[in-house]
Order: sequence, then C-alpha cells, then structure tokens
Amino acid sequence: MAQYRIVSGSVALITIQNPPVNALRTAVREGLFNSIKRASNDALVRSVVLTGHNGTFCGGADIKEFGNVSLLDSGPHLVEIFQSMEALRKPVVAAIEGFALGGGLELALACHYRIGHSEAKVGLPEVSLGLLPGAGGSQRLPRLLGVRAALDMIITGRHVAAGEALKLGLLDRVTDQNTVDAAVRFAQSVEGEPLDNRRLGNRPCPPLENMDAFFEEAMRHVRSRARGASAPIACVQAVRGAATLPFHKGMELEKMLMGTLINSGQAQASRYCFFTEREAARWTTPNGARWDSSRAEPISTAAVIGLGTMGRGITVALARAGLSVVAVETQEHQLAEAQRAVSHMLKGGGHVSYSPDLQAAAEADLVVEAVFEDMAIKEKIFKQLSAICKPGTLLATNTSSLDIDRLASCTRHPELVVGMHFFAPAHIMRLLEVVYGPRSSPQAVAAAMQLGKRMGKVSVAVGNCTGFVGNRMLKPYLNQAHFLLEEGATPELVDAALEEFGFPMGVFKMSDLSGLDIGWRIRKEEGLTGPGVTLGQPMRIRHGCRYSPLGDLICEEGRYGQKTGRGWYLYDKPGGRVARSDPWLLNFLEEYRARHGLVARRIDQQEVLERCLYALINEGFRILEDGIAASPQNIDAIYVFGYSWPKHRGGPMFYAAQVGLARVLEGLEQYHKAHPDIPHLQPCSLLRRLVASGSPPIHKWSEVVKGHRSQL
Repeated sequence: MAQYRIVSGSVALITIQNPPVNALRTAVREGLFNSIKRASNDALVRSVVLTGHNGTFCGGADIKEFGNVSLLDSGPHLVEIFQSMEALRKPVVAAIEGFALGGGLELALACHYRIGHSEAKVGLPEVSLGLLPGAGGSQRLPRLLGVRAALDMIITGRHVAAGEALKLGLLDRVTDQNTVDAAVRFAQSVEGEPLDNRRLGNRPCPPLENMDAFFEEAMRHVRSRARGASAPIACVQAVRGAATLPFHKGMELEKMLMGTLINSGQAQASRYCFFTEREAARWTTPNGARWDSSRAEPISTAAVIGLGTMGRGITVALARAGLSVVAVETQEHQLAEAQRAVSHMLKGGGHVSYSPDLQAAAEADLVVEAVFEDMAIKEKIFKQLSAICKPGTLLATNTSSLDIDRLASCTRHPELVVGMHFFAPAHIMRLLEVVYGPRSSPQAVAAAMQLGKRMGKVSVAVGNCTGFVGNRMLKPYLNQAHFLLEEGATPELVDAALEEFGFPMGVFKMSDLSGLDIGWRIRKEEGLTGPGVTLGQPMRIRHGCRYSPLGDLICEEGRYGQKTGRGWYLYDKPGGRVARSDPWLLNFLEEYRARHGLVARRIDQQEVLERCLYALINEGFRILEDGIAASPQNIDAIYVFGYSWPKHRGGPMFYAAQVGLARVLEGLEQYHKAHPDIPHLQPCSLLRRLVASGSPPIHKWSEVVKGHRSQL
C-alpha cells in the first residue's frame, strides 16, 4: 500500500497506492509508517519524496472506516505517523498531483516542503462530514497560513487551486512539468539544510491583532450560518486553540473536539449524505438491469425550448457540459433578452445558437422543453417535436409536476420521452429528477442520468406521479405551515422554527423569494381556487380535504412576495431581500380567523416542526410504498440537494429513523386525531408496518416494502 524505492541515488520515493483516491485506510497507514521508519534508518537516504499513485496525491481518510472504532484504532494513527514524519532529520517533500484533501492535506502539512502541480487542488473538507481536521490540520494550517486564511479554508471546506495555494504559502512551488521529478530535484537541493523552522509543529501562529474580538466575531458568524450544525463551531474552537496554545496542547484540544464529533448524530447524518449522493446514481429496472449498464446513445447536441428563467439556466448547464446547444424562443423580445442573459452567465464559454423557430431543434440529440407549466401548451410542442426531430432524439420535459406519460402519448416514440426536472437556478442547483413513465426505455433513462452526471448534477431516477418525489412531499409540508397560521401562528414563528432546525429559509420567506403568484396560478389550474369555487365552513374544503385559502387571498391583494415588495413579509422595495414583519398581515390573519370563527391558540416551535416535518416524512413513506422512489436514500438525496434540507440532519427519511419511527407514528396519530380533515396526517401503512417490524435500520426498509417494484 506504500511503495518504497530509492531514486537519484539519495531520495526515498514513497508512493501511496490505494486506488481510486489513495485513501488512508489501515493498510496504507501501516505501509506509510513503515516506509518513514525505513527512510529514517536507511544510510543511503538523504531526503524523502512522498507522492500518490496514478496522478492523485491522497483523498484523505477512508470514510468507510468512520464510525467503526475497531478499524480506526487498528494500525498506527495518522497523528502518530505525521509526528514521526515531521520529526524526521531528512527533508520530506510532498509531490502533490490531482488533489490533497482532508487527511491528504494534513499529510502534506506534516512534510517539510510541498510541491504542487499547476492543476492540483488542496483542501480540508471535513466540516462537510460533520467533523474537523482531526490529524493536526487545525493546528498546522494556521501556523503556516495565519489564522484568517486557515480558518476560512477549514470552516468552508473549500477546495483551493494550486495558484491560490502558492500565494497563500501553502505550496512552496508549483510546476507544469512532472511533479515527482520536480520534487526529487527540489529534495536534493535542500538536503542537509536545517529543518527546525520547516516543522510546523515547532512554529508559533503568526500574530493576530485583536485576537479575542476576531474569534468572537468568527463564532457569531459561524453560529448564524451553521444553523445548529456542531462541526463549524468546533472548527473555530480548534483554530483558536492553535492561535493561543502550545502545539501539543492544541493537539489535545483537537483530539477532544474530534472525539465529540465523530460518533455524533450529526456526523452520522453527514456521512450518510456522502454515501447517499453516490448511491443516487444507481437505478435498477425490474429485471435487475442497472441504468448505468444500459446502452445509451451519446448526446452531443441539444435544443432548449422556452427561454424563461428555467430555460436560460438549462441552456447554460448544457453548454457548460460541453454540448452544442440551440436555444429556441418564439417571442422575439424574450429571445433577445435571453441571449444577453445566457451570454453573461457563460462569459464567452460554451457553444449556443439562438432561433425563434422550433424547426431549429430538428437535428438535436436531445430536446429539453422548458415552456410555461401548462399541459395543453406542452402537448402541442411535443406533437410538433415528434414530427420535426430526427429518429432517436430524446425528448425531455422540465415540468415540475405534470404527467410524463400524457406527454409521451403525444409522440411517435413514447419510449424516448422522460422528465428532466431541473431546480432553479438550473445552472447552479445540483439536483436533477429524472422522471420515467411506464413506457420510458432504460436507454432513455440511462441517457438522461449520464447527461446529469456530465452536468455535475446529483441525478435521481423517480417514477411518474403528480409532483414526482420532491414537490409531492413539499405539498403537505406547505399545507401544514398555512394551517398553523390559521390556528394562531405567525410567519415569523413558523420560519424561525424551521431555520433553527437548519433550513436556510423558512416556508414563508422561501415562498416570497420564489413568487407567490406561481403557486396561485397552479392552484387555479387545478380548480382549487378562483371564481365559482365554493366555501366550506368554517374553512374551505377541496376534494373532501381541508384547504387554506390564505395564499390565494394575499395574492388577490397583489402581494406576490419579493418581486412586489410585499408578500408574507414586507420589503423595502420591489425586489428587496430583507424581510420585515408586516403589521398589515398580522391584522389580516386576525380578521381572517374572526371571519371563519377560528380562535387563535398558542403554538410552539416543537409543534411547528412536528406538523410540517412529519407530514412531509409521511408522504415520503407513501412514495416508497407506491414505488415512485426506489429507496429512502433516493428521497433523502432529493431533499438535501434540491430542497436545502440540512446535511447534518441527513434527509427527511434518515431524520425519521434518527428521531425514532415509533415517535413519528405517535406524533402523526396525535395530530390526525386533532385534525381529522387533513388526510396527509393519517400515518402511512408502510410506516405502521416498519414500526410493527421493530423499526429496522434505514438500509433494511426495502425488505418491508412488500411488492415494491420500479414503475418502469
């Protein structure tokens, strides 16, 4: 796992070998430790170069070993290895190609010098796994870069390109040539030179003015951004230790903080998200064939139909993925405006042409329809595309909820029709729901999934139903928020509870950002509101279910959210971003309750969380039962990467398992008894079966889903 050989007569070249990323698992640690000892004792060796196999330095610790005490405790620890390396009396040079991340960068920091390839990247992303750099990174990096730069890298977990790393002082040299050869020559040039100042553990942190004030402000900033996540706070504490304590004391603090984090529920949730992202890329047909083993025709050209906000973002995402894109918009003014916007987002990169004529899509390998969310309009376009496009063209719709099979039935080749539900802004948001209908072919799904990967998306294959997975679950969540307003809550109370849970925005702030008129228009099309719709007493009833008209009523007042400067909150001006409490809305809610005979009661944050989250989770169980999602992990990937569910909570289905399925069931039963007119609060039969089966761990839920099959 660590190859050792002598090169250029005096240099011990140690190569980490553990594909694909040279992770520091037990066998690698043992090999590395033994190689360092061998180099120390070898009289022929005057310097050491450390590198990684196959163009990758080291991706850090093996995440599969996290949470397994026996594996983590077996073999030499990284701290022990790094201390022996740093103490070596012969210069050790890290030759960094590809990337040095997490424990990989901590390994490089324990070396005396660091040479990087110009395309290499370095970083300490442990915070994204609910951890901190736990092998000396939180102590050595501030001593090398200073507190400000080091803290920024550690709390963001960002990857730093070689050029920036050189400017920061993280790399000593950058080369465009063979990095190992450059490192060997450099190692020979420093043989025999003093190393004491090159040992970062011996250095004090560079002085920082107003240190107490700096860390107090850093902690305030992190607490406001972390929204309940423990790891960023621990990172600040560890870096403060580096700035104020001797190295060995700082290492003790780092160890203590890491010990608290590594087996915490938040770290477990973050690791779960890490693996869930990778599992989402796997999709299986009923006969056991995986989409990634299905033969998909390559896609090199694409057309996007409709250049509103979503169409523009999709155009940019496809162009950045290297496709040649023709963007089609029949409205001349919108076409010119879209061309300016897309060109600005691409900044000269990508190959995009523009046309007002649908015929321009005739030769595309893929067409993505992104017009207004109206079934009649979409059906007309799909009929036209079926007649225009070449045989084998994949036809995709960006609909967020409409029936994929109905659109497929408008075409000559329904097996080539899928949904590609992007999330706004489409060129930034990572989630892509790939929706398959009963007639979609595995090859079509494979092509969409592979393209999603090419665009850097987390692609999840889901079945066809109203709202698919994400929006279907969102509906009961939003409904509960509105019902809570009717019963006595305020937008501020609901949003505060959800934001404290970890969401970047609560329901009502997010609605104001998205635009309230969008949902209003959809509800009109569904016949839920508008002229001629009758009232139920004391509240509106739709399809036999409780329905809140609050959102419709404030839209009737011209309050569409941020775009009008008024919505659930008040803004300084149209397009403003700072939400303020609006006395008008509070009076409106009081009048609404009085008109419908509703008596406001005290609602606490716990009820807000349980009502909103349990309703959402309950719909997730129904989706699993219906076979719309293949696994709870897929649902969680959709919510983490598309709906801003906090990673340190793992996703709604993981959160349900962590809270306890019996507790979720009990809560739903309690709320449904109090509100029998809300069917979404009636516990799903799958949830009941899971509890009756002893609440098995989440990876065993599929065994309880009797008859669960993909819809394909």
